[in-house]
Amino acid sequence: MSSSIRSATISSSEHSALEKSVRPPVVAVLAFNRFSPFHFSVPCTIFGPILPERPALFQLRICAGEPGVLRSEMGLSVETGFGLEGLHDADLVIVPFWRKCDERPDEALLDALRQAYRRGAKIVGLCLGTYVLAYAGLLQHRKASTHWEYEQDFIRRFPDVRLDTNALYVDEQQVITSAGTGAGLDCCLYLVRQYYGSAIANKVARRMVIPPYREGGQAQFIDRPVPVSTQDARINQLLDYLRSHLDQTHTLDVLAERVMMTRRTFTRQFHKATGISVGEWLLAERLQRSQELLESTDLGIEQIAGQVGFSHGTSLRTHFKKRFQVTPNEWRKTFHNQGDF
Repeated sequence: MSSSIRSATISSSEHSALEKSVRPPVVAVLAFNRFSPFHFSVPCTIFGPILPERPALFQLRICAGEPGVLRSEMGLSVETGFGLEGLHDADLVIVPFWRKCDERPDEALLDALRQAYRRGAKIVGLCLGTYVLAYAGLLQHRKASTHWEYEQDFIRRFPDVRLDTNALYVDEQQVITSAGTGAGLDCCLYLVRQYYGSAIANKVARRMVIPPYREGGQAQFIDRPVPVSTQDARINQLLDYLRSHLDQTHTLDVLAERVMMTRRTFTRQFHKATGISVGEWLLAERLQRSQELLESTDLGIEQIAGQVGFSHGTSLRTHFKKRFQVTPNEWRKTFHNQGDF
């Protein structure tokens, strides 16, 4: 996580007093002719006024990525007062889609993206929007994600990009890319979490009636891609059990016995249901729970480590820093009690 994480203003009175000196992050969403209504609506919804009980989390700005009428192939149209100049002071610039893989975007758009990147804005490509970032040269020698169906085409066009077709989304510091369709929601929620912490991101997810957190490295094309609840009743019960016993040590043999499967069958069924291994799932859950405790309590790092299942605070610090690029104390300073409003 970069130093551009911003502290949320909590109450309406505080917002009124501070609005001249502290503004919500500006999110510029690019619109093009023949846009995809679903992909376009994802960032507009997540970064729009989604929590009516509090001040806006973000200042949403729709920007025309090219001149002329912006119309989807279904007949919907978009009108906006912003063109590419709307990117000049944006904190987040999002390319939600691109209409044709073999079409190089206009150079004015590519230059605007490069300039936004150079001044420190986060640049996001959702689904085929990754192509636009690649055409702009922002993904050279970086890891990236796009829809798995376009793997061979993307690799052929951009051999200097390290494409990960198994990832829901990839964060390479300033440049974030995601896979197709629902992965765009996961990526946008991940960005909300970066700016406002897990409590606010979870409120946004509940408002959308979607799972609050999916790890970026989770497989994008598994049969049942939501790890919170699966179609396997025994795995569902086990996930509930594990969430309420994160502080304990769990072995594959004991867990397999609990769901009345062989170890081999259990590991296969667990991965099919969640997209990740038992160890990866436990680590993600423990880190997410540690975020929540850092934000909502004054417990020490050693106490939190014990409650979420790490052997000691050093282990928590190591895994936390590796996953979120900040220390637990830095996370707490940024997000402590921001969910209370």
